[in-house]
Amino acid sequence: MDPDSVLEGVRVPHGGETDRAVLDFSANTNPFVPDGVEEVYANAFSDARRYPNDDYPEFRAAAAVYVDCNREHVVPTPGGLAAIRLAMETALEPGDRALVPYPSFGEYAREVALQGANPLFVAHESMLEATTNLLESCSLAVVCTPNNPTGEAADVNDLERFANRCGDAGTTLLIDEAFLGFTDVPSAASSSWGPRSSDHVIVARSLTKLFGLPGLRAGFAVASGDRRGRLETARRSWCLGTPAARVGAYCLEQDSFVETTRERVDRERDRMCAALETRFDVFPSDAPYLLCEAGDEDVSEIIETASERGVAIRDARTFRSLESHFRVAVKDRERNDRALEALGIERSSVEESGVEPDIEQSDGEPTGDE
Repeated sequence: MDPDSVLEGVRVPHGGETDRAVLDFSANTNPFVPDGVEEVYANAFSDARRYPNDDYPEFRAAAAVYVDCNREHVVPTPGGLAAIRLAMETALEPGDRALVPYPSFGEYAREVALQGANPLFVAHESMLEATTNLLESCSLAVVCTPNNPTGEAADVNDLERFANRCGDAGTTLLIDEAFLGFTDVPSAASSSWGPRSSDHVIVARSLTKLFGLPGLRAGFAVASGDRRGRLETARRSWCLGTPAARVGAYCLEQDSFVETTRERVDRERDRMCAALETRFDVFPSDAPYLLCEAGDEDVSEIIETASERGVAIRDARTFRSLESHFRVAVKDRERNDRALEALGIERSSVEESGVEPDIEQSDGEPTGDE
């Protein structure tokens, strides 16, 4: 990290409502957690009085199975953002350029700048079309899939071709899959063109959104060859606390929970989208959130009115190039209905026969949004 750039750096605004009396739709976290998590967390307490095993064998093994990669390619990190920072710390030097999508996660540009490098912004829908000539001028390129805040997952074939061009150009490719677990799209970590065979590709994963535990701070990177060696050497010792490592490994093995979550999000996203479209323009999404454009309406008034009605939604104007937008998370049916009502959507617009509220998962009240 470049000391001079740190002095000039600024914090990036995020969603996440700390007032538990407010229904938080500004953070894209699962409202449920897997059954048994509290017991695993409690049982880790006694071992937390010793330093954890810095190799994290159980966590690495569970992560490798989860994304279908080699155990040796997994690098534990305290959250997905820590994996992103680690990737940039080991790929960028002061004066380098990095290809960054917009509108997208604001931490990409911030982390690039903290290294003393320069973000080169490209419209996210055009990122995978970047030419080899452009990539040759950049040390790093970032792809977010599904993109935050727009929600669409990258086409797998287009992503493969882009990864190959990055390899030809000598450009490190960082793929942020923070929300990919909500979809059935396979991780780049399992692909023939990803870290399995290409040491220029780094995959960053977050556990906390899918499993409803943003305060746990658990995630990992996937890389191979020299790139993996750099990440492993540079990561902090004991980077995962014992509770985070234990709970993280446990969650990664909960296949039924993941499948149930995906089905619920798919169903509820379609239902919410149809209701929101009666008042706003809604972006197509593969993620557990929907980006809405207010059009001629006042976004500030929309957000303030929802807040007065006890629901926090994300002001998306903090994302580059978005001027009249807000983002709404997709939760379960009961919470979603409350959010829609807070946005002034008539109940007749959200009614759907034959669908019952989800009750098969343990309830949680996570806050915070990477």
